Amino acid sequence: MNKAADLPTEFIDTDEVDCNPSTHPDFDAVLEARLSRRNVLRGSAGTAAAALFGSLAVSACGGGNDDPTPLPVAPAPPAEKLLGFPAVSKSLLDSVVVPAGYTATPIYALGDPLTSTAAAYKNDGTDSDFENRSGDHHDGMEWFGLSAAGQPSATSVDRGLLAVNHEATTDERLSSFFIHADGGTTTLLITKYSPTGTRTRGTLNNCGTGKTPWGTFLTGEENWAGYFTRPVGDDAARGGDKSATALRRYGRGEGAASRHGWETGGIADKYARWNISKIGASTDGSDDYRNELNGMGYVVEVDAYDKSKVARKRSALGRFAHESASFSKPVAGQPLALYMGDDSRNEYIYKWVSAANWDAADANPADRMAVGNKYLDNGKLYVARFDAAGSGQWLELSFSNPVVAAFATYPFADQADVSIHSRLAADALGATRMDRPEWCGVHPANGEIYFSLTNNSNRRAVPTPGGSQLEPDSANPRAYTDIKGMSTSQSGNPNGHILRVKDGAAGPAALSFTWDVYLFGAEASAAPGAVNLSSLTGDQDFSSPDGLVFSPSTGICWVQTDDGAFTDVTNCMMLAALPGQVGDGKKVTLSYPRTGQAALAVETYVGKAPTVDTLKRFLVGPVGCEITGLCETPDGKALFVNIQHPGENTVQANLADPTLYTSQWPGNAGYGVGKRPRSATIVITKNDGGRVGSL
Repeated sequence: MNKAADLPTEFIDTDEVDCNPSTHPDFDAVLEARLSRRNVLRGSAGTAAAALFGSLAVSACGGGNDDPTPLPVAPAPPAEKLLGFPAVSKSLLDSVVVPAGYTATPIYALGDPLTSTAAAYKNDGTDSDFENRSGDHHDGMEWFGLSAAGQPSATSVDRGLLAVNHEATTDERLSSFFIHADGGTTTLLITKYSPTGTRTRGTLNNCGTGKTPWGTFLTGEENWAGYFTRPVGDDAARGGDKSATALRRYGRGEGAASRHGWETGGIADKYARWNISKIGASTDGSDDYRNELNGMGYVVEVDAYDKSKVARKRSALGRFAHESASFSKPVAGQPLALYMGDDSRNEYIYKWVSAANWDAADANPADRMAVGNKYLDNGKLYVARFDAAGSGQWLELSFSNPVVAAFATYPFADQADVSIHSRLAADALGATRMDRPEWCGVHPANGEIYFSLTNNSNRRAVPTPGGSQLEPDSANPRAYTDIKGMSTSQSGNPNGHILRVKDGAAGPAALSFTWDVYLFGAEASAAPGAVNLSSLTGDQDFSSPDGLVFSPSTGICWVQTDDGAFTDVTNCMMLAALPGQVGDGKKVTLSYPRTGQAALAVETYVGKAPTVDTLKRFLVGPVGCEITGLCETPDGKALFVNIQHPGENTVQANLADPTLYTSQWPGNAGYGVGKRPRSATIVITKNDGGRVGSL
């Protein structure tokens, strides 16, 4: 995530440009009894981090589990009611606000030592040795349980690993470092570092996550393109070949500057790789880094339990700005589906269907990465087309698809070319361009798939000729102007929406689906017939949905925001929802007047309006943050959430004066030293020991 919220605010991202403040005196004892922070940090340093930053293999487009019977868990009280907590009000406080009866505590923040030899974090701008410290911009994460014997456990609630993504860095607060690793698929990945095209170095800008049915960690490479530079003159150097077309489609047109300037660090190879221009004389790219960009943009699979296993970039799943990856409900004898979104304006929604049918024996394998090979290397990749009648089609991105093979804009060479340039293949098939698809989640009860569409400033009832603007369509139906504060005008779809999909009778392998819009983000006071189509109240209104995770314990759908449109009224937030199902609402027609021509009529499908019992605000974060990443212990009693980049809009010149920081969290909550804001993971528990989200 960590993006501009696609609005003219203080945040800029090159890939997107076109709490309770009091402490609970008994919390430490309660938390230590069930979930030791010490064990969490030891686990993340000794396994998850080592696995993620070890070797990476790009796939071709151990040990058994010790899972003893868990200790008895007290049953939920008979009067438990989901969403029975009082709604949290909107807030501009520099704190994490949660409902009465809950406690939120930071447990792992930027700069925390990951080894026993790393010095304590001073948080004054002089710290170094970041290879042995927690990274910045905490993002997606997953819980991996450990038994008392330290073996993988699907039921453990008192010991486990947190596999955490650290999406990016805030330049003025810490230094960047480089990760060296392996990977590769075809000749499109040949570089000076890997003349055979079988290896690539590192994983970059990791955002959303997923957890496989066989117990591995999936991490999505999102806004990676902006780290690379391509100077003017490179089109000519490439002889105008199709690679220039592909680079433009992935945001690296000729003259594109890099986000951090890493290519200027020196002449060493680790710096040279960020310049992707053709400067060598070879015909295949083996003497420069013209193909380096092709090594980024994948779902990466990591065995969080075993650092000896080489992580793999699952290239068959497509290459784009990946957020989370969510599996269909595993059913023995049926293939697995994996749902994904491409987080950029006007990009697409994808589905992967495995060639292998699910075998329940694979849930506890001796070799988890081998099972990943089975389900994630062979199958079919599809992109979604949303039709106006609440229906849609999954279109196969295959070289054997004549429409793909005949695409004149970019002549594909083979299936690997299609996988590496899946955006172009989706263009060829006429897939529906969406309002920035970010996280997705599968409803644990009915299997329906929910996609957060964060926002899109490129929707217009009357698009500018020759530009990238799009008319509203059925699945992305709003184009309006939202006023932030007293005067800032925000046009397009500034508040975003949540779309849901129901695959056809064939289940995960279905080529058809039905859909509706579960929720439209909006201020409660916005026009009900044109903007606030979900009739949100002051306890429910939100903007820019981003993180979206279903609790496997309670079934609650947690919705997190990364917002720039509503931040004059409230900091970013997290809501709890109990959704219905596709088709439980109504059809709505929106009409857009157009001068000199007939009005544009757009039919869409709106889910049943939420009530106080089905949607309410649960958390509001500190100033300038994004709320992202969520996982829980299997009993649902400890919920982990990430607070990313609090005080992000503090300018570098003001860092010498703490009174000028826009946020001082989590220092102002008693965590660590210093007042500089730090991204951090928090744990939320219910003071009576019950499940989070219940009464």
